[in-house]
Amino acid sequence: MEPGRGLVLLLAAALWVEAPPPAGATPADTLPPHSVVLMIPDGAGPAAVGLARLVAARPLALDGILTGAIRTRSASSHITDSAAGGTAMATGHRVPNGVLAADSAGRPLGGLIEAAAARGLATGIVTTAAVTDATPAAFTAHLANRHREDDVAAQQMTLRLDVLLGGGRERFLPAGAGGRRADGRDLLAEARSGGIHVASTRDELLRAAATPLLGLFAADDLELELDREPEVQPSLLEMTETALRLLGSAAHGFLLVVEGAHPDDAAHDHDPAALAREMEAFDRTVAAVLDFARQDGHTLVVVAPDHETGGLALGRRAGDTDARGLRPEALLGARASVWRMADSILAGADPVRIARWGTGVTDLSADETRALRRARGRDALLEALSDLESRRALVAWGTGWHTAVDVGLWAWGPGSGRFRGLLDNTDVARQVAGLLRLDLAAETARLRGGEAALPRR
Repeated sequence: MEPGRGLVLLLAAALWVEAPPPAGATPADTLPPHSVVLMIPDGAGPAAVGLARLVAARPLALDGILTGAIRTRSASSHITDSAAGGTAMATGHRVPNGVLAADSAGRPLGGLIEAAAARGLATGIVTTAAVTDATPAAFTAHLANRHREDDVAAQQMTLRLDVLLGGGRERFLPAGAGGRRADGRDLLAEARSGGIHVASTRDELLRAAATPLLGLFAADDLELELDREPEVQPSLLEMTETALRLLGSAAHGFLLVVEGAHPDDAAHDHDPAALAREMEAFDRTVAAVLDFARQDGHTLVVVAPDHETGGLALGRRAGDTDARGLRPEALLGARASVWRMADSILAGADPVRIARWGTGVTDLSADETRALRRARGRDALLEALSDLESRRALVAWGTGWHTAVDVGLWAWGPGSGRFRGLLDNTDVARQVAGLLRLDLAAETARLRGGEAALPRR
């Protein structure tokens, strides 16, 4: 046995022992899967799911596979950011906020994607954010600072996933070619010369027929569903279906991570209409993944948010009125996100006209009209526009950031019995690793090599 190999095996065994199957799991639920799809609705707490169900006026695909809840926290706070939250689910380790898959000394932590590739599984990441944003970066890079997105992109190219789809093209190109990389590298040219297929349009995505595939469909994040032009930018559903089509025939199975990033953005902006639309789009993607898994018969589907955002409350006493109900139907007329409306107003459009068109609210009060006309700057506009929708729907917001609220946990397929009850966010990685027989400790040892710490700036 190689020196240190025994310690690695003991560490790997310890990871699996720490998270046994919950009591009451049936044998079929605990059989190992051939493949896993891990889906992350970023920032989606229980109220976001409930709001989507009410606005859609129908059951959600999620409703039939609810299995438990997840405690979300980081090593530095009861309230996690997306970097630490993603790292917990990618590596099984708790790290401080802002850190991507690295320990307190700056040393890399092996993750699910690397361990899956080492075992011969195909790997993929799909996101509606930039692929270099915190959640996908936690699965594909090791940095002490999540904001070093140029370095994330470079590490992703070294990792060479089979499928990587989302936004963030500017982090792969130098300034002279429409990007913002400071080192002058053209990672897309490097990818093409290395045999990676590169897609930049929706049509190219839908025609993709081979891996490895890198699809970057926006300079930064993709648009929110309320703002997305369907013929220009692909949806989360289209990207996920393409990934399943390309990965589904992998001989040794696959691991696919799918992030719906925009529930978090909508909740940060206190935009209830955009949040409901994002959750509906994510749920349609869940339904498609479940259809694939049922036909395949050997795929585990796990849905796990990284945290809750916004402190959404489904109920609000608006002013002096005795409001005891909820009016989700008030959100049905929205045509644009509050962020997009603010963009238009800041560009010179009349704020009242834009608010009426974008929110679908036509009965603006005198106070609301004054607030819109007096708003200076994006933050004031977002507050005024959000208030129009939130007051009429009778929803409220507790914070502009994340919360420590326990989030939902959903699972279906072989191995789903391991995702029942109240789990820690680190349990997600540990259970997936155990089911797929992935050696996270061995990947950590391989990555560390000479034990060199990662730079912090």
